[in-house]
Amino acid sequence: MSLDVAALRARFPSLTSGIAHFDGPGGTQTPTEVGSAIAATLTGPLSNRGTSVASDRNAESTVASFRSAIADLLGAHPGGIVYGRSATQLTYDISRALAKGWGPGDEVVVTELDHDCNVRPWVQAAESVGATVRWLRLDPTTAELDLRDLDDVVGERTRLVAVTGASNLLGTMPPVARIAARAHAVGALVHVDGVHLTAHSHIDVTAMGADLFVCSPYKFFGPHCAALAADPALLETLRPDKLLPSTDVVPERFELGTLPYEIMAGATAAVDVIASLAPGDGTRRERLAVAHALVHEHEHALRQRIEAGLAELGDQVTVHSRAQQRTPTLFFTFADRDAREAAAFLAERDVLAPAGTFYAHETFRALAPGVDLGMRVGAAPYTDDSDVDRLLGGLTDFLGR
Repeated sequence: MSLDVAALRARFPSLTSGIAHFDGPGGTQTPTEVGSAIAATLTGPLSNRGTSVASDRNAESTVASFRSAIADLLGAHPGGIVYGRSATQLTYDISRALAKGWGPGDEVVVTELDHDCNVRPWVQAAESVGATVRWLRLDPTTAELDLRDLDDVVGERTRLVAVTGASNLLGTMPPVARIAARAHAVGALVHVDGVHLTAHSHIDVTAMGADLFVCSPYKFFGPHCAALAADPALLETLRPDKLLPSTDVVPERFELGTLPYEIMAGATAAVDVIASLAPGDGTRRERLAVAHALVHEHEHALRQRIEAGLAELGDQVTVHSRAQQRTPTLFFTFADRDAREAAAFLAERDVLAPAGTFYAHETFRALAPGVDLGMRVGAAPYTDDSDVDRLLGGLTDFLGR
């Protein structure tokens, strides 16, 4: 059994553009089902949440369906699913709420592997209350976190450890469960940025030891939004700033203002699209596990092809994605050429492979000192072999001209 890539591609109207998309780490294309769900919800009948007529019941049902779908995706409790505009917004909100209980002498641990949305909110929250920030460093030779001093960095004063599930720049998947076990041993919470990981792996927030986990549906076929998963009991202990008349019920106390029901419906549809990739019956959670296994097999094969093609370019290209466990995302720099020039050359051929640092500020500084940017390519479930042929052919032509 393998992923039917041709059938999947047919569900994405945007792919008829002819663009070979390697920008999946920044956001995937959107299937018909997601757009249809958004349109159907928005055109109603739709009102604010309630139980009196069809329009307000539709809103209520849409919110419940969103929480249920994200919970199935992450192996979480629906009552602990918080909607957010973005992972950055959710992380800022939760960091501010948690920091109300911190003070001088407390410590927060962040890593050099993370997107800045899982670094700066925690650094700023710690600084605002006089807490200390400590770092888990990146080993640039392996593209892995250096955990030799884990027990020293994460100690009795640690209140929270923030770590990525997978680097959006390198694809590196650090041993989150090991880090979380150390954090929990000293009574600290673990916040996992799962934005990149969730697009490529079957998630079990409990197994990985994540007390707080964020993801963004637009990275896995959905609309631009985010979700946070946590134990409802943990959320009950947090007091975010909110309007006085607004509900204090969890998880609604963290969702400020009227929710965008149509966007939530689109996110639910995206989860259902992923589940539909698994043949046969079973619960949605069970079908998601099968679907993610099929996606992993397909994306892993594509990554191997891209890696082999880049290796043939010799010393003209340095691939920085070297970790043992990683997603189908590769980051590389050019010896004598500008990555922006390469991206522009490929774009002329309708191959989208962006150049930049992709908000992985600390990662890039640790990984490639003296280099101002590089190229990132990422495979998605709808990426096929012809896309890879065009990418590698374009890079070969660019470097040979």
